[in-house]
Amino acid sequence: MSRFPWKTTLTVSALLAATAYAFAQMSSGGPMGMHGQMPQSDMMSQMHSQMMQGQGGMHGGMGMHGGMGGRGGMHGQQSAVTGTPTIPGQDAFGTIQEIVQILQSDPKTDWSKVNIDALRQHLIDMNEVTLHAAAAQRMTDNGIEITVTGEGRTLEAIKRMVPAHVNELHEIGWSAKSEDSPNGVKLTVLASDAQPLTKLKALGFMGIMVQGGHHQPHHLMMAMGQFGMH
Repeated sequence: MSRFPWKTTLTVSALLAATAYAFAQMSSGGPMGMHGQMPQSDMMSQMHSQMMQGQGGMHGGMGMHGGMGGRGGMHGQQSAVTGTPTIPGQDAFGTIQEIVQILQSDPKTDWSKVNIDALRQHLIDMNEVTLHAAAAQRMTDNGIEITVTGEGRTLEAIKRMVPAHVNELHEIGWSAKSEDSPNGVKLTVLASDAQPLTKLKALGFMGIMVQGGHHQPHHLMMAMGQFGMH
């Protein structure tokens, strides 16, 4: 029989005993008790360190006996999280980074026309409309009416993005229109066999706004200075 099970049991038992002792000391006024209480964060740090040392010992022991050691054990799991991060941390940042990398990798890029700030302003518009605009929808006999309102920067973004998106809806076969108002835009979308009333109601404002696939190529063209932001 392999010696691994009793070594594992011994290691886990030692860790549990150390944990129980630490909590007992905190409640009994011992070295870590009322008169010399170790901050909880420090205690947890020490416990974490002990556990890592225990895992290191287990890793070595299991490696010797052909268990989880080597490339398939704890070492393999740790190496998976020590590589180079790939997530930029913020969506707009990541979008701009991707566009810039595309432009820099293309030797034909005309840098005299590139306008990354226009793309940034458009991404701000997208953020305002997506997160800050108010959308009140009303079902009609043959479609849906959505009153989209906001203030300040949000209002500016609504007036740029919603009417422009109507053109995209036309391109993909939807029947839609927009009407300007003092504090926003009214978006009207008519139902059809492909877009029945139940679907329009379920989609709502943002579900309708994300229809089509124009945003990604639109972002690249905008950054290249081929047309202004909407």
